[in-house]
Amino acid sequence: MSSFNKVILMGNLTRDPQVRYTPSGSAVTELGLAVNRTWFDKQTNSKKEDTTFVDVTVWGRTAEVAGEYLTKGRPVLIEGRLQLDQWQDKESGQNRSKLKVICENMTMLNSGGSGGGQRGGGGGGNYQGNQSGAPQDGGGGPQGGAPQGGPPQNSGPDPSEAFYDSGPNDDVPF
Repeated sequence: MSSFNKVILMGNLTRDPQVRYTPSGSAVTELGLAVNRTWFDKQTNSKKEDTTFVDVTVWGRTAEVAGEYLTKGRPVLIEGRLQLDQWQDKESGQNRSKLKVICENMTMLNSGGSGGGQRGGGGGGNYQGNQSGAPQDGGGGPQGGAPQGGPPQNSGPDPSEAFYDSGPNDDVPF
């Protein structure tokens, strides 16, 4: 039987990303993402909102881009996979676990503000790293060892090519 492990989340960052490097030189950052859900409750005849906080681990060049361009409150779209980290608490000796998302593709979204501080006048960027540097064993957390693999590849658009001339638009009525 085949399996499928894919997560797509859009939300706002809960803190500024802090990029760290493994002993082998791979960049890694942990993002906190707040994902809101809004619905209408017919019983109380009111609008309700719920927030879920998700931890996201980003590796390679994508982690460096996140550290350079993202700040607390910025909207971002994350595509990735779920991973369960398990460990034993050193103080209590109890078994602990944490479900998190391993980012495979990150899209920076326009915050809807004045666009100040964004390269290329806003819009957003799509950065997809080669995530082969991330630990694949499903556990171990920080003790999982140094990632193996080649350098990450950036398959997202070049921010310098954010604006281009697509030619005349014949649908414009003037």
